[in-house]
Amino acid sequence: MKRQNKPPVDPDKAQVEQQLEALKGELRRLQLEHDLLKKANEILKKDLGVNLQLLTNREKTMLVDALRPAHAVKELLAALCLARSSYFYHRGQIRLGDRHVDVRRTLSEIFERNRRCYGYRRMHASLRRLCIFLSEKVVRRLMKQENLIAATPKRRRYGSYLGEISPAPDNLISRDFRSAAPNQKWLTDITEFQIPAGKVYLSPIIDCFDGLVVSWSLGTTPDAKLVNTMLDTAIETVANGSDRPIVHSDRGAHYRWPGWLSRIDGARLIRSMSRKACSPDNAACEGFFGRLKNELFYPGSWQSTTIEHFIAEVDSYIRWYNEQRIKMSLGSAVPWSTARTSDTQPKSVQGSVRTPLFGGDPRSGSMRCRACRRPCRLAAARAPEPAGPLPGLLRAAGGDGAEAAVGRRARLSVTVGNYSAAFSAVGEGLRRSLSSAVSRAFTIL
Repeated sequence: MKRQNKPPVDPDKAQVEQQLEALKGELRRLQLEHDLLKKANEILKKDLGVNLQLLTNREKTMLVDALRPAHAVKELLAALCLARSSYFYHRGQIRLGDRHVDVRRTLSEIFERNRRCYGYRRMHASLRRLCIFLSEKVVRRLMKQENLIAATPKRRRYGSYLGEISPAPDNLISRDFRSAAPNQKWLTDITEFQIPAGKVYLSPIIDCFDGLVVSWSLGTTPDAKLVNTMLDTAIETVANGSDRPIVHSDRGAHYRWPGWLSRIDGARLIRSMSRKACSPDNAACEGFFGRLKNELFYPGSWQSTTIEHFIAEVDSYIRWYNEQRIKMSLGSAVPWSTARTSDTQPKSVQGSVRTPLFGGDPRSGSMRCRACRRPCRLAAARAPEPAGPLPGLLRAAGGDGAEAAVGRRARLSVTVGNYSAAFSAVGEGLRRSLSSAVSRAFTIL
């Protein structure tokens, strides 16, 4: 028997057949996906662009049963990511039929007869009157499936704003919280602390010059007494001077009551208000509240704290804030060490008044105030006389004309810590004073 030689396999032909099979498989996959989307639209009333993976297992089972004549079950289960056991379980449940068909019809009739106002609790009570006993959860599920939704009032967010109760003054601050001197711009607001023992309210007045808390009051109710007491204390700090600061607040009713308005007018202060619902217009005061809560309130545990003890803690913090807390914006100083007199200090804080801090080159004639961070040619006039053995020499160096300028330069040099420059200025002032005295003596002779 002769051996038959098989013709050699063409590699190009094999590659073409392989590509053909791959294209056929891709075509079947696309056809399967198209059929699934089409059936989901027909049977389940889903959109054509629905994500098949988001369907429930029961809905997937209905799609598989509808497409079994055209596609293999294995391919359908793989395309829908449906387990074989889940498919047969839901298939058996579907074949059993809906045992609540009559109940669904009854629910719809009761719902329509009662103006579509009954929720699941009243629907459950109505079924019990008809001797149909189901749990409330079943009634709620059936109503959801039948889209029986009762009319409910829309929940509105609580708002205490009732409109303008009096004309609001202009916003004179305009978010410019810089101040060249104390008692020019005051900010005020109310903040709430909620602890297990109750609520505590704080109402302070903040000076824009250095962030000093001029006055403050604490209470358990945000009433007129809270803000009026704070304002009375603040007015006492400027009663003996000529300062008439701008008092800036939000549009709350506390700052429109007759008691507040009469106190403002009596002290000849200037009112200013933020825009409606615009907290950035009072950002400096809000920033103080944020620092207070971040440093005191949030880190602490107030479970067993009484109202009185918490008020004492907040009061102690504000005193520490004024007297000891370093502020980098003031050149590592504290609010109480800035240029203030004894009359402008908070009434609730006792202690001595420190000297102001200035920085810069005394010889340039233009000093830079560390509080407001701006060049200030009036720094020489504001610089205090230093303590120690130099005041007498400075007074001797000070005089009329050039001698007075030398004396101011010496005082500023001592303020910023340049003692060598101070002694040089003193020597120059003494030399000029001595030469003037000798000239006057020769003139007399």
